[in-house]
Amino acid sequence: MTDRISRDETLMRTAELWASRSTCLKPNGALLSREGKVISIGYNGAPAGHSHCTEVGCLNDDKGGCIRTIHAEINSVAMAARYGISTGGATMYCTTSPCYTCAKLLISAGISKVVYRILYRDPLGIDLLKKSKIEVMALE
Repeated sequence: MTDRISRDETLMRTAELWASRSTCLKPNGALLSREGKVISIGYNGAPAGHSHCTEVGCLNDDKGGCIRTIHAEINSVAMAARYGISTGGATMYCTTSPCYTCAKLLISAGISKVVYRILYRDPLGIDLLKKSKIEVMALE
């Protein structure tokens, strides 16, 4: 018997660590991996050069979601794109399940699996991923 944690748990804890870098008052982290290795990371935050929620507060829509910030999943895919890293076939680890908008991006980016810790307030993103034949796994 060993106390060694699983690779999924290791990668999720890494996403949770990156969530602590969030500049939104609703912190989330995400990372992309391939063959168990991190290829890109992201966390909730305003676009570079813009005011952070931690400085000026969140700008919420009518459902309570912050629209000032870029979601962690999007930032992770954007970082991969910026540095020429293919996202096709990658696994996304995210501290909160993807919203509908993030789910659409993950589908278009060729993500093959999504692992999340906490279910987002609106399950439409998860529903869309499943309809698109993307493997989805909640990590308790």
